[in-house]
Amino acid sequence: MSFLLRVQLPDSPGTLGAVATALGTVGADILSVDVVERGGGIAIDDLVVELPSGRLPDALITAAESIEGVEVDAVRPYAGVLDTHRELELVEEIAARPKSGLDLLAEGVPKIIRAGWAVVVEHSSAGTRRLASSSAAPENPFTDLPWLPLERATVLDGEEDWIPETWKELGTELAATPLGKPGRVLLVARPGGPNFRAAEVARLAHFAGIVAVVLDG
Repeated sequence: MSFLLRVQLPDSPGTLGAVATALGTVGADILSVDVVERGGGIAIDDLVVELPSGRLPDALITAAESIEGVEVDAVRPYAGVLDTHRELELVEEIAARPKSGLDLLAEGVPKIIRAGWAVVVEHSSAGTRRLASSSAAPENPFTDLPWLPLERATVLDGEEDWIPETWKELGTELAATPLGKPGRVLLVARPGGPNFRAAEVARLAHFAGIVAVVLDG
């Protein structure tokens, strides 16, 4: 079974290698590594690891944190394909099929930013409606979104009153960004975490800005 392991570690030579060695002692096989954020001598990395059947994910935490200065921020099952450098390909797909652009965006973004699902919603004087959603998105009606219109990309509080109880029970982390205009937004979610880092929100905003230009061009 594959897991997404987010670790915070000293940004120094050899530390990631030491983590990899420690994970190997519990039979974990690292499939990919993605640097999420770096600064102040600390790095935040996402590791997709495969764990042998019968092994508990707690073993990943124990192994990783056996290395001095390493902290595990989150670990969760990961069934997707880590495709963090596919932005250009997705933009090209959207440009080639603009009528399906929002659907392509909603389906493609979770693979790029390691989210569980994504939806595109639009807010106007007539109310809020869903324009597109990924296959894993919940069927809840997206009509009560008090944070719309949205001026800039942001992390949303997953405990606010508008959040459905099922999302709260799953510990869903949320981020959103305007998609060309404040009334049209891209909402992405990670049931079970990890939380969205500032660098990830900035990346999401940048990508949404490019897509908005392509769709409106």
